[in-house]
Amino acid sequence: MSDSNLKSGGIAGVLDAIDGVIAKIEEFMMATGVILMAVNTIANVISRFVFNHSIIFAEELNSIFILLVTFAGVGYAARLGRHIRMSAIYDHMPDKIRKVLMTIITGVTAVCMLFLAWYAVEYILSIQSKGRIMPALGVQVYLVYLWVPVGFFVTGVQYALTTFKNLRESEIYLSTSLHEGEAREVEV
Repeated sequence: MSDSNLKSGGIAGVLDAIDGVIAKIEEFMMATGVILMAVNTIANVISRFVFNHSIIFAEELNSIFILLVTFAGVGYAARLGRHIRMSAIYDHMPDKIRKVLMTIITGVTAVCMLFLAWYAVEYILSIQSKGRIMPALGVQVYLVYLWVPVGFFVTGVQYALTTFKNLRESEIYLSTSLHEGEAREVEV
């Protein structure tokens, strides 16, 4: 969120401070996860060619890192307004309609993400009750999936905050910190 909200104090300042801490944690988790995934993969390749055997737990470890990076990244992308948008029709609409649509889109997305977080918790509880463990690492499977509801929850909160920002402000916001006019389109 913006520095002006932080300086103004109050609930907006507290939310900005919490959001900033969560962003730093997500950045650290994503960077660490990608680095550890690369190190693990390189070590496994070296082991396979030098010792003619793969590291037994390398695949399981990479799957943990993929989950970590993915679900830390979902909330982070929502915070920065960097999700893929299908905007061919949306871009040609008048500002007022785009404003209403963006508010609806972010609100519905927030509800969906929070529902998926709840559903992920239900799934994790189901896995926990079965006592499944990862064969190579011996880690209980439900522990690996704990990142999923956290990522969905953080993403849902980001979209909910964006919905409220769009309801409060006259401009159109893609995220709490990204005004639609400031967004850059990346063509693929």
